[in-house]
Amino acid sequence: MNNLNRRSFLKSTTIFTGATLISPSILSCQNPNSKLNIAVIGVGGRGGANFNPVLESENIVAMCDVDDNRAKNGYEKIKSLFPSVKKFTDFRVMFDKMHKDIDAVIISTPDHTHFAPAMISMELGKHVYMEKPLAHNVWECRTLKKAASYYNIVSQMGNQGHTTNGVRQIKEWYEAGVLGEVREVHAWIGSFDFRPGHYWTLPESFPPPKYEIPNHLDWDLWLGPAKLRDYNPVYVPKSWRGFYDFGNGQLGDWSCHTLDGPFWALDLGMPYEVDSYVENRINDHHFVCEKSIVTYKFPEKNNRPGITMKWYEGGFKPEIDPSWPIKELWGGGMIMVGSKNSLITGGRPNNPKLLISDEEWLEFKNNLPKETIPRLKWGDETPVQEWIDAIKNNYLPESNFGYGADLTEMALIGTLSQRFGAKINYDSKNMKITNRPDIDAYIKEPVREGWEYGGSIS
Repeated sequence: MNNLNRRSFLKSTTIFTGATLISPSILSCQNPNSKLNIAVIGVGGRGGANFNPVLESENIVAMCDVDDNRAKNGYEKIKSLFPSVKKFTDFRVMFDKMHKDIDAVIISTPDHTHFAPAMISMELGKHVYMEKPLAHNVWECRTLKKAASYYNIVSQMGNQGHTTNGVRQIKEWYEAGVLGEVREVHAWIGSFDFRPGHYWTLPESFPPPKYEIPNHLDWDLWLGPAKLRDYNPVYVPKSWRGFYDFGNGQLGDWSCHTLDGPFWALDLGMPYEVDSYVENRINDHHFVCEKSIVTYKFPEKNNRPGITMKWYEGGFKPEIDPSWPIKELWGGGMIMVGSKNSLITGGRPNNPKLLISDEEWLEFKNNLPKETIPRLKWGDETPVQEWIDAIKNNYLPESNFGYGADLTEMALIGTLSQRFGAKINYDSKNMKITNRPDIDAYIKEPVREGWEYGGSIS
């Protein structure tokens, strides 16, 4: 990877693929008690939550971020514990100089810049932890899934709820027949807060006006594969999620938490149809819409009936069934409607509860179904610890890229329907939207010159 540049961000890595065909999960750490050498890409924001769990147990040898202000506290914390750590702005330069010194990589960048560093990492035989959602479009999800398997690395998507006792209970209770037959799922999240400095900040106009690029930010690297545009502080550091070129709105952000339980328990797979009702569209299809309801339809599968799942946001919520012992719904949550019992969670799947009377609930808690899924020894919301243990003991975590790619793909099909306010017929086998070629073009988005994938896995 000498003289790595943007035009060949992955093509040069193919010279290393011969070595990675031998299981790197065995080569990287033969002794479970030895420390891993970890590189952190994305030090600010979610980066801190993701690298903090490894500070005492492993070595951080490289840290990389495009925004010195956002990463400042993280840089200082890492440097205080690992004085010899190397600091980079460009992850491609980091790999060029340090690929021999790195065992594993933690990636906590915006959605649109997940794919490139993850693919380079895997082609070099590095284990990868990726912040959720896994990728920015369906093609990227499929390719990351294939690469993780092909290069035999230990992968993990960081949807914290998947390591909890609660998400395991959802699956166990359903499989034990507690809910009966499930044909409906409802999930919702609160309204947008469009005030300046928040996650969904509105720009002054569309397109956002040009501002001077601050010295602490490498704007070209922050854009990565996205189309070149003028800098505006409305994008960075927080509110990029509201712009579909960079993020995937509320649904793309929260579905990996809120829909994780039903996706896993019901083995939903991919929808064959998604439709959206949209209110108060703010700007064509480039920025999040203010209110929407997204309706998924999943086919019959493994002796379970077809399932309709609805996602509500912007203030919309499902109707409360008169039989449920609740008068109002929380700000965000999920309900699986069963023929015997219905189950509710908050925005994350941590604490499922049956919608039954207090007396019945107490009796149920005293006689829970048998635990059939192993629990993690670190307690709830410990995806980084699970990933580290998996590397050292040569197994795959539950939310590996195989599972994470599927969960994210399901969400992204809904996001496309929501984004365009359109009904989508989805042929998941062929990864194609069959009724809207204009939307199908977003299954694999175009990228800036120099950010094309140059490898053989696609």
